[in-house]
Amino acid sequence: MTKTQLLLSIAVLGGTGKEGKGLAYRWAKAGYNVIIGSREAAKAESAAKELLELLAGQASIAGLTNQEAAKKADIAVLTVPYSAHADTLTSVKAELEGKLLIDVTVPLIPPKVSTVQMPKAGSAAQEAKEILGAGVQVCAAFQNISHEHLLGDARAECDVLVTGTSKEARAETLKLVEAAGLNGWDAGPIENSVVVEGLTSVLIGINKKYGSTHAGIKLTGVSKN
Repeated sequence: MTKTQLLLSIAVLGGTGKEGKGLAYRWAKAGYNVIIGSREAAKAESAAKELLELLAGQASIAGLTNQEAAKKADIAVLTVPYSAHADTLTSVKAELEGKLLIDVTVPLIPPKVSTVQMPKAGSAAQEAKEILGAGVQVCAAFQNISHEHLLGDARAECDVLVTGTSKEARAETLKLVEAAGLNGWDAGPIENSVVVEGLTSVLIGINKKYGSTHAGIKLTGVSKN
């Protein structure tokens, strides 16, 4: 746990779901100030309490509305279903000005969630960029890792591809990937998020066909050393 981590606040917007709580757990354990966001403050507070109990009270976790969480945070992470994506972004646009948003959203449209269905903007992350404007850096990450890998302490055998609007934003996101105990790769500009997000539908289809719940991806033939 470093001083930098203690000073950095991460808002997990829509963080009461399984993916959001899993990421929040990992970052809180790593020493970051974590704020769970929700449309309802009481729901966020309940999720924060649940995570604090899992960490035996040895963490900094609070629950607030999405707007309050976004305002207090240095970095925001969006973990809402695609059906709530645009509305949530619009509601926190002012609070995110000048900050980094990491978008975990995948444009899954029931009932055909194993079929890739991209929005007009190209991807959910590109849609977020259109809504938030030039004053917000946007990265896409964590789409291809199941929540089952997150709410626990084991290092997941799954890689995280990070795309985003700048090298600096991707570098900051990769720090959080590592802090979560995961292996991340810089996958280039935000336009590449269409491929990363689309892989989620492919993995869902593989899960269904082969009787799994947590298929992931892993890069081969490349090393960071």
